[in-house]
Amino acid sequence: MIGVVQTFGDDHCWHPHLHALVTRGGWDRVGQWAPVPFVDGEATALVFRHKVFSFLQAEGLLSEERARLLLSWRHSGFSVHTSVTVPRDDRDGLERLTRYLLRPPVSLERLKVGEHALAIAYAARCKPGLQASTAAAPVDPKDFLARVVMHIPDPRRHVIRYYGAYSSVVRARRALAAVGGGAAPAPPSAEHEPASLEWKAARRRWASLGCMACPVVSSTLNHPGSPQCGSS
Repeated sequence: MIGVVQTFGDDHCWHPHLHALVTRGGWDRVGQWAPVPFVDGEATALVFRHKVFSFLQAEGLLSEERARLLLSWRHSGFSVHTSVTVPRDDRDGLERLTRYLLRPPVSLERLKVGEHALAIAYAARCKPGLQASTAAAPVDPKDFLARVVMHIPDPRRHVIRYYGAYSSVVRARRALAAVGGGAAPAPPSAEHEPASLEWKAARRRWASLGCMACPVVSSTLNHPGSPQCGSS
C-alpha cells in the first residue's frame, strides 16, 4: 500500500483524509499471490475508525468517555470509497490515478486573477459529464493565500508512506537476499521498473516538480498475478 495524506477539500477547507494505492490481494510466505475479490467499504470504515480512536486514546488525545460518545453517533464520520479500480494492464489509468492522489491544493486552470491582482476567483471543480460551473465569487488574495498556506506540510514532514511489499524494510530484505544469493520474491512492479540510468535522471528532476501538498480514498495497484485493482 502507498498512502498519501491530504488535508484540503474542494474549496481549500480543512478536510484531512488519506488516498492510497492498495493491491487487491497479497503474497503469502512462499510468494504465492492471493487475490481479494471484494472489499466491503462500510466494514473497512468501521475498522479504520477503531484504529484511529485506539491510536488517539493511546496518545492521550481522546478520553474513553469521549470515544464512547463518538461511537454512539448514528453516522460514524468515517467513510471509505472503494469503487475506483485499475486493471493490471492499464498503465495510463494508473498514472492518472496517482496524479490525482498527488495533486496540489490549487489548480491553475480553475484560478482566475483579477486586474491588478486585487481579487481572485477560484471555480468549483467540474465533474465529468457536467457543464462547467458558473464563475466563482471573487476572494481577497490574502484570504485565498491564508486558505492555501495551512495545507503546506511542515518541513521534513512525510506525507507519503509505503507499507507491505513497498516498505523500505521489505525492499531492504529483498536487496540483502539478492546479495546473499537467497531466494526472495521479486518486487511487485519489477517488470515495469525503469532502467537505472532513467531512474537516476528522474530523481534528479525531483526539484523541478515543485512543492506538492498531498489529498479518505484508497485505490488498488495491481500485481501481474492479480486480476484487478480497487480503491478503499
